[in-house]
Amino acid sequence: MVTVADEDWEQRIAEAWASFGSRDEQASLALIDELAAELPDGDPTGLYERGSARDAIGREADAVPLYRRALAAGLPEDRRRRAVIQLASSLRNTGEAAEAADLLAAELAAAPDELDDAVRAFLALALADSGREREAVSVALTALAGRLPAYQRAVGEYARLLVAPPR
Repeated sequence: MVTVADEDWEQRIAEAWASFGSRDEQASLALIDELAAELPDGDPTGLYERGSARDAIGREADAVPLYRRALAAGLPEDRRRRAVIQLASSLRNTGEAAEAADLLAAELAAAPDELDDAVRAFLALALADSGREREAVSVALTALAGRLPAYQRAVGEYARLLVAPPR
């Protein structure tokens, strides 16, 4: 049994994910579960990987409690933000779009990293599913504005105005 996710284990889990679609769903799920079982019972990384596998085969309702347990158990930062995004996506897909939007909105206050646009993309989806379409468009345009070759300021301002209180 691996006591913590070591370099060899990380390599093997990466290989399992790289080949995930090349086998049937049950075999893919079994492989991830087998690797997770090498970690101590209740290990947050193992819980996260098991949740991810269920999520990947469309079993979002089974993934949600695993993500929640992983986060509550102190999932390491290299996986924490991904777990929040994936939890929120699963919640949205299981009819809990408002909770998903709350989780992702809170995540925007975290230190910025390469996943910021993913947070915004899933937040826009959750807002739209929550009946908050103007906010969804604003979030999506805000993420897009910085990547435009021109009109960045204008699109950013229009995004802000979509949710600004009326004058």
